[in-house]
Amino acid sequence: MRITKVYTRTGDKGTTRLAGGVAIAKDHLRIETYGTVDELNAIVGLVRAFIEDLPEKVAKGKQLDEELHRIQDRLFDMGAIMATAPEKIGENVPKITAGEITHLETLMDDCQEELEPLKEFILPGGGKVAAFLHQARTVCRRAERLSVRLNREESVPEGVLKYLNRLSDVFFVLGRWIALAEKEPETLWNRSPDE
Repeated sequence: MRITKVYTRTGDKGTTRLAGGVAIAKDHLRIETYGTVDELNAIVGLVRAFIEDLPEKVAKGKQLDEELHRIQDRLFDMGAIMATAPEKIGENVPKITAGEITHLETLMDDCQEELEPLKEFILPGGGKVAAFLHQARTVCRRAERLSVRLNREESVPEGVLKYLNRLSDVFFVLGRWIALAEKEPETLWNRSPDE
């Protein structure tokens, strides 16, 4: 794909076109959904930028960066899927495969082997990288909720729904994992007293 101009003026009246040429309002649920996926991708990019600031002794930073790069690619694939009208999806549109979902599950399992089981909920934080991973988790959950809602109105590929569901858990586990690598403490939730 070659982009020669960023602005087109075609959206000045509140509409845009999906891939395949279908016109749609800019506040349509489909646009909101893939816009949220794009927001999530931007947050992952922010996390990657902060990984560059980790001390070299945090060797896991490179591994985390590679995993997040792969996730960004899949989020871009997902954006392409969501930006295509369901009836126009063909062979050239990327797919979220079962292998990608299995990869997320394996990644979580591998990271969890190094983590202590949780005895209480933790508050988002644990250093800058972990804190932004927690933010990514919350935006991912919003993207998932929007995708589920959209799926009640129009077709959303099953791989998209499964991937978003696993991905929010991945961000949570990766946040804990990198906080441990950075020797950042996890802050436990202190419940309100019963008084």
